[in-house]
Amino acid sequence: MTQTLAGKKGLVVGIANEHSIAWGCAKAFQAEGAELAITYLNAKAEPYVRPLAQQVGASVILPLDVRDDAQMEAVFDAVKAKWGKLDFLLHAIAFAPKEDLRGRVADCSRQGFLTAMDISCYSFIRMAHFAEPLMTAGGCLLTTSNYGGEQVVEHYNIMGPVKSALEGAVKYLAAEMGKSRIRVNALSPGPILTRAAGGLADFEELLREAQRKSPLHETPLIADVGAMAAFLVSDGARHITGNVTFVDSGTHVMG
Repeated sequence: MTQTLAGKKGLVVGIANEHSIAWGCAKAFQAEGAELAITYLNAKAEPYVRPLAQQVGASVILPLDVRDDAQMEAVFDAVKAKWGKLDFLLHAIAFAPKEDLRGRVADCSRQGFLTAMDISCYSFIRMAHFAEPLMTAGGCLLTTSNYGGEQVVEHYNIMGPVKSALEGAVKYLAAEMGKSRIRVNALSPGPILTRAAGGLADFEELLREAQRKSPLHETPLIADVGAMAAFLVSDGARHITGNVTFVDSGTHVMG
């Protein structure tokens, strides 16, 4: 079978461990022939991420705390030095301080809100800024959202407004970068048990409810999200931009 991403170079940001959505995507990218650059958050995360990056033959493995401007520039400099170009980027990170995430939106602290927006939304905008000059032949920027950005989801709390902002950024970036043949999209998976999801109150209840409501009566796996991600960054999706694509067994269509 032809590998749909053969010859393409991609940057994957957001792998924390083997349960991460970003890991499901990285495996799918590699299986379709892409060469990858992979980042890890810090020294504590490196022992969990580096073996995974090596498993998919990553050519670049570097630390990236998206709040660190020097690290952000270093990652894109390394990509430029290694490949001279970039075909796609996956941004699959989100964070809010636990005390703000588990409280009401009305009670969120200023610093908690700014931290959540910085890491979960602005970092994608900043990555788009650095990726654009490397996507000389066009490309795809891909991020991960959640249905809680469109409708109120119990216990999703402050991440709802944050994901709304991220989806707004996807639309505006798509409009701005279209002339350079750079596409910008978001994936919106249903509840998946990841390290980040563990921070949500009553997450297992959310998982059961999504499974009960969905037309397929099941919830997706990281491999399912990876399969859609691999399609969206491929040339087969060359006319898809500005979209939020659900991978949630149809839960979002149910009342």
